[in-house]
Amino acid sequence: MNLKPLGDRVLVKPAPKEEKTASGLYISSGAQEKPQRGEVIAVGAGKLGDNGERLPMDVKVGDEVFYGKFGGNEVKVDGEDYLLLRADDIYAVIEA
Repeated sequence: MNLKPLGDRVLVKPAPKEEKTASGLYISSGAQEKPQRGEVIAVGAGKLGDNGERLPMDVKVGDEVFYGKFGGNEVKVDGEDYLLLRADDIYAVIEA
C-alpha cells in the first residue's frame, strides 16, 4: 500500500464488525454497528502550529485506538477498507 496521510490525519484499519452477541446470538448485518476501534496503519506529519512548527502526533503506527462513530472518511485501498481520520477524531489509545 502506498498511502501517506497528510497533516494531522491518521489511517486506521477498523476492527471487524461484531457478528455475535456475548451470549452467542448472531446479529443481522443491518443491525451491526460500525466499529469504533481499530489499528493505526499510517500517520501524517502532524498539524502546523501558530509558529510554523509541526506539532507531534499523539498516536503512532501499530496503536490500537477508539475513534468517533461518525468521524473520518471511508477509503478502499487494495480491496481493503480503511478509515481516514483527523487526529482529533481519535479519543483514546488502548494500552495493553
